[in-house]
Amino acid sequence: MDVIFQCIPFNAFSVESLYQVMQLRQEVFVVEQDCPYLDADGRDPRALHVLGVDNTGDLVAYSRLFSKGIIYEKYAAIGRVVTASKVRGKGVGISLMRESIQQLKHHFGDEPIKISAQYHLRAFYEALGFRTIGEQYMEDGIPHIGMIRKGS
Repeated sequence: MDVIFQCIPFNAFSVESLYQVMQLRQEVFVVEQDCPYLDADGRDPRALHVLGVDNTGDLVAYSRLFSKGIIYEKYAAIGRVVTASKVRGKGVGISLMRESIQQLKHHFGDEPIKISAQYHLRAFYEALGFRTIGEQYMEDGIPHIGMIRKGS
């Protein structure tokens, strides 16, 4: 599936594209996963945002990126990784994560990356070079696990 990615800082969002991001995040994280939580957590202005748009112009993939020291003291971070239901199972999630890793390297150097992964997705992230650390924990009512990907 053809998805065009771009990486932008918060202040480069148009009102329309920001609305699409918030809509996708809430559609999946709040409604689909039945997990009421405060998505607008105050961190978006300090992140870079990876947006993936399909050939119809729909936002179908998104993540946000942080340099070392913002979320984790010793690690860069990728979060809010999400794909629209219409593209799941078509490789878009892998493409999104590869793009996110490349953008982190481009903007912040080859730093180790830490994520808080939903526990059932560990194999997905392991295929991208992430390794589990610590024990499983609950975050917003969903089992998670810490994972780290070392720099190349």
